[in-house]
Amino acid sequence: MGKSKRNLWLLAGALLGIVLLQILLTAAPQTTEVRYSEFLAYLDAQRLTDVTVSPETVEATLLGEDGPAVDRISATRVEGDLVDTLMKQKVEFRGAVPDSLFGDLLGAIAPILIFVGIWYFMFRRATGGQGYGGLLSIGKSKAKVYVETNTKVTFADVAGVDEAKAELQEIVNFLKNPQEYGRLGARMPKGVLLVGPPGTGKTLLARAVAGEAGVTFFAISGAEFVELFVGVGAARVRDLFEQARAKAPAIIFIDELDALGRARGAYPFGGGHDEKEQTLNQLLAELDGFDPSLGVVLLAATNRPEILDPALLRAGRFDRQVLVDRPDRVGRVQILKVHMKKAELSEDVDPQAVAALTPGFTGADLANLVNEAALLATRRGATAVGMTDFTQAIERIVAGLEKKNRLINPLERRVIAYHEMGHALLALALPGGDTVHKVSIIPRGVGALGYTIQRPTEDRFLMTAEELERKMIVLLGGRAAESLVFGQLSTGAADDLVKVTDIARSMVTRYGMAEALGNVSYDPEPYQFLQVPGLAGMQPRRYSEETAREIDCAVKAMIEAAFGKAKAILTERRAQLEAGATLLLQHETLQEAELRSLLTVPEAPPDRPGVEPSGNVASTEATRR
Repeated sequence: MGKSKRNLWLLAGALLGIVLLQILLTAAPQTTEVRYSEFLAYLDAQRLTDVTVSPETVEATLLGEDGPAVDRISATRVEGDLVDTLMKQKVEFRGAVPDSLFGDLLGAIAPILIFVGIWYFMFRRATGGQGYGGLLSIGKSKAKVYVETNTKVTFADVAGVDEAKAELQEIVNFLKNPQEYGRLGARMPKGVLLVGPPGTGKTLLARAVAGEAGVTFFAISGAEFVELFVGVGAARVRDLFEQARAKAPAIIFIDELDALGRARGAYPFGGGHDEKEQTLNQLLAELDGFDPSLGVVLLAATNRPEILDPALLRAGRFDRQVLVDRPDRVGRVQILKVHMKKAELSEDVDPQAVAALTPGFTGADLANLVNEAALLATRRGATAVGMTDFTQAIERIVAGLEKKNRLINPLERRVIAYHEMGHALLALALPGGDTVHKVSIIPRGVGALGYTIQRPTEDRFLMTAEELERKMIVLLGGRAAESLVFGQLSTGAADDLVKVTDIARSMVTRYGMAEALGNVSYDPEPYQFLQVPGLAGMQPRRYSEETAREIDCAVKAMIEAAFGKAKAILTERRAQLEAGATLLLQHETLQEAELRSLLTVPEAPPDRPGVEPSGNVASTEATRR
């Protein structure tokens, strides 16, 4: 049962208990009011018992004519010798206890006290056992405090980001020996901003700094400053810095700084953001006010530096920005060795080979890769994790989960085989292309009916126009093979067309690689670590309609030229295409060595024309490469 539902039931039970208690405290026995003369007549007839006498009224139990009690009657007393009469009749009687002020007050106040007690109990649970003081602690910082023994992370646990570790090592040395760094008049930066894509180890680096320095570590997320009540965020910022000063030397780490430090006034039509701006203003004031010589260092992490307020990034606040980027091949090897220590590996596992197959992977991706490989080895009952487990784990992460039970009709299966072989054959035939490691027509993931895995042998940071053109030719290889063999096109190349169009448009608008448009950048794209689909179209266009038409024509011409070259190469290598598709239909999966053996097939095209299948190619989901 959820917490809110449980609290609702507690409230309902409390209200019901109060109502029942009120009824019990105020209810009185039901009596029948009679005239005093009737009361005396019953008394003379000896039909009354258990008489209760009070200064104003008298009550008794009325007996029936045959003996048993039938009713409880009451009457207002009239002055007379009632006691003497009762004594003569030998009727039992007693005096009523008069109502007191204390009893009246207790009956009125007791339900209120019980109600307040129940609410106090519920409020105490909601505030984590802080009682009534929890209401006053709403402006207290929610930062998690780690002492040296709790951090348990050092620079030895962080790999693949040597430059960032070198930058932060200076912070560690300052916290250990502040006098040494101040002897020449230098001061340490007030704030260090860790910038990089998600999963690269920014939070791990911050904790490693605290672990290396052996100081108190305050960790909090930027979203935890903002609450429902106005002014809470600013109060929490003040309290956080006060706690850090009290426990100096200390490190304050704010994760996801973009949730707190978004540029003020960036979205004027999106409603008011006074609370967030107050919190940001308080953070700016604290950065200006605290002295780094006290031994307090502010670390923050974000993967969206482009949306931060410029006042945060100016000198004197976040003085230093440390880039924590995706690791290169050497960095990936170091990260893999750290995570592989926790797994039982067989002798054939080579971190260098795994790193070569994982370009673009972050530290979190590599940790997940090692875990997936260990799960695959456990699933097949192996005693150690082998290289095949790592290969299958990479395929699962890149292409998705294998779906052998998905039924594909023979025509679609044949189209997919030629499509994937078109990609692979062009990648092998063109010089300087990425190595083809595997081709398969086994469906994977949500929309992948087949896939071709290409991995570069080295990290690349620059690409020429010829290399981009070859990349477009390989991407259009599947569509060209379908057109060549079947004489018609299918929906299987939808994802390929999106990628090719993006490359061609970037060549024209960003890289100035279209001769007709000159060396002009028409669509400069800011560097972003988070690529959000659809945001690119929100940027205002800075060129005329005539230029836009020329751009569209240049993009179309590049794609058509690449498609023509792809089809021409496959026409020359038609025999290799046919042999590879036949082999792929037989085995469903071909490895790198089997693909390279296809290049030995004679390149003369077959005498017979392309096979024309009967019927239309069925509409399929887009294949992912």
